[in-house]
Amino acid sequence: MAGNPNSGKTTLFNELTGMRMQTGNFAGTTVSKKSGVWKLPGGEVELIDLPGMYSLKAATLEEKVGAEVLAGTDPEFPHPDAVVVVVDAANLERNLFLFSQITECDLPVVVVLTMLDRAREEGMDIDLEELERKLGCKVLGVNVAEGRGAREIAEAVEDVFVWGVAEYPRPHKPSEEVRCGIGCRGCPFHGRFTWSEQIVSDVVKSRHAAPGRLTDSLDELLTHPVIGLGVFLVVMFGLFYTIFALATVPMDLIELFFSRLGAGLESLMAPGDLRSLLRHGVIGGVGGILVFLPQICLLFFLLALLDDSGYLARAAFVMDRVMRRVGLPGTAFVPMLSGHACAIPAIMSTRVISDARDRLVTILVLPLTSCSARIPVYVLVVSLLFPDRPTAAAGVLVGAYALGITAALTAAWGLKKTILPGKSRPLLLEMPVYKRPNLRNALLHTLEKAWIFIRQAGTVILLISVSIWVMSTYPKAEVPEGVPPEEAERIRLEHSVAGRVGKAMEPVIRPLGYDWQIGIGILSSFAAREAIISGLSVVYGLGEEGAEEQSLLVDNLRKAKRDDGTPVFTPATCYSLLVFYVLAMQCLPTQAVTRVETGSWKWAGFQLLYMSILAYTAALVVYQGLRLAGWG
Repeated sequence: MAGNPNSGKTTLFNELTGMRMQTGNFAGTTVSKKSGVWKLPGGEVELIDLPGMYSLKAATLEEKVGAEVLAGTDPEFPHPDAVVVVVDAANLERNLFLFSQITECDLPVVVVLTMLDRAREEGMDIDLEELERKLGCKVLGVNVAEGRGAREIAEAVEDVFVWGVAEYPRPHKPSEEVRCGIGCRGCPFHGRFTWSEQIVSDVVKSRHAAPGRLTDSLDELLTHPVIGLGVFLVVMFGLFYTIFALATVPMDLIELFFSRLGAGLESLMAPGDLRSLLRHGVIGGVGGILVFLPQICLLFFLLALLDDSGYLARAAFVMDRVMRRVGLPGTAFVPMLSGHACAIPAIMSTRVISDARDRLVTILVLPLTSCSARIPVYVLVVSLLFPDRPTAAAGVLVGAYALGITAALTAAWGLKKTILPGKSRPLLLEMPVYKRPNLRNALLHTLEKAWIFIRQAGTVILLISVSIWVMSTYPKAEVPEGVPPEEAERIRLEHSVAGRVGKAMEPVIRPLGYDWQIGIGILSSFAAREAIISGLSVVYGLGEEGAEEQSLLVDNLRKAKRDDGTPVFTPATCYSLLVFYVLAMQCLPTQAVTRVETGSWKWAGFQLLYMSILAYTAALVVYQGLRLAGWG
C-alpha cells in the first residue's frame, strides 16, 4: 500500500488488517513500518503499509525505503505482487504524480480514492469510470471510515492476482524528458506534472468553488503566532485535566486488585524471604507501575485524536517560529513531538534532518522533552500534592511539560550561542485537512502503546524491582531483641546494600530535600526513569509484613518520616523531585543511542553532564526557595 502523506492510507490499512498487524522499523532504518494479514476472498496475503511519500525519486529516507520495497530490493521483503495506491481525491493532481512512477514498476495496481467528501465540498465531481479508463487500472472510490469499500478493494486486488498485469491496459507513460506545455518549465518532472494536469482536466467536473471555507478561518486562528500558542496551551491543559478526571476509577480498581492480591498471597504463605520477594519485589514493584496505565492510555488516545483531526500539524507550525529563533531546525518539531513518547526513537528519527549541526543540536536537547516514562513520576508527585484537585493537578502537569519544552529551547539557544553556532532551516510541512478523528485508529494506536508499556513492566521493571528488593534485603542485620518492628525494619534496610549506597549519596542529595531512601529510587531510575516508582514501592513497602492489606504507595509516601520525625514528602520536596525528573538525563539506554547517532561518547557524556547539572541546580533552587517560603 503506497500513497502521499495524509492521504488516508493508515485509516485504510487499519480497516483492512484490523488487529492482525505488526509494527516495527524497516531493517537498518528508523522508518516505521506496518505489515498485517489481509483476508481476501480466496485466501490471506501480507499487506505492507509503506511510509507516506511524494515521489520514488527519493528525497527522504521514507521515500528511499518505499522505492526499495516497490523495486524488490529491500532485504526484508520479497518483490511485491501488487500495489494498492491510495489517492487523495481532493489533491488528485499531486497524488497522480506518484501513481505515474509506480506504474513503471511493472506491478498490478489498484487505485483507491479517499477524501471524496472533501473533494465534493470543494466543488469537484470526479468521473471514476473515465479516470479508470485513463489510468488503465481499477479505480475505487471508498469511505472506509464509515465502513464502505473494504470488500470492493479486496475483490479488486483478488482480480489482479488472478489476471496479473495484463488485465488492464497500461496508461501512457509520461516522459520525464518532455519540456513542452505549461507548468514548472525546466523541471525534470515537468512531463509528469503536465500528464497529471491533463488527467485531472479530463476527469474532474467542477461544479462550484466553496467560497470562504470555515477551515481557512480556523487556520488563521490556530496558526496565529499569539492566538495559536494560546490555543495550544488551552488544548494541552484540557488534555491533562481529562486524564486526571477520568483515570481515577480505573486506577483505584488496579490499586485494589494488587492490594488484594498481596493480602491473599500473605494469607497462603508462611512469613519469610520468598513471601516478601513475591509481595514487595514482584507484586508491589510491578503493581506500583501498572497503576499508571490508565493515564498513559488516555494520553496516547487523546493525542491520536488530536493528530487525526489535523490539529497537531497546526501546533507544529506555531512552534516552528519559536524553534528557529533559538537555533533548532523546523524539521526538529516532529522528533521533539515523538520525544514525548520516547526519546530513543525520537533521537533516531533525527536522521531526517539533513544539516549535521542542526541534527546534533536536536539530539542533545531532545531528552529534555517529557517522555512517557516520566508520566508515572509526574502523576505520583502530583497525587501527593493534590490528591482530590484535578484542576490543580492538570495545571502542574502542564507546567512540567512546559518546563521541559522551555528547557529544550533554552538549551538549544545556549548551544547556538556557544559551541554549535549557526542558522536553522525552516519547517516545510503539508497541512492535513481537518476531519473527524477515527476512533478505531486511535484505539488501535492506544492498544499498541499500552502493550509496549505492559511488556516493559513485565520485563525491565520486574527485573529492577526484584534487584532492588534483593539489595534492600541483603545482607541481613542482627536486630537486638525488644526493638519495635518499625525500628527493626529501619535497621535492616540501613544495613543492606541499598541502604549503604543510599546513605553514601545522601549528603549530595540532602540539599534537594531527598533522604537516602529517595536516593535508592533515583539510582534505580537510571535503567528506566519510571523504575523509581517500583523502587519506592519496594523501599517504602518493606516492613508491612503481617498487615491485613498492603497500603497504597501514595499513602506510604505521605506517612514517610525522616529521622527527626518530620514528613519526607513536603510540598518543597515534591516540587523539587518533579523539577529534577523533568530535567535529568537518567535514561542510560538513551545515552547509548546518542553515542550511536553522534558517533562519539563525547557528545553522550556532554549530554549527561549538562542535563545532570541543570537538573540538580534547578531542583536545589526550587527546594531551598520553597523551604524558605515555609513550604518545606
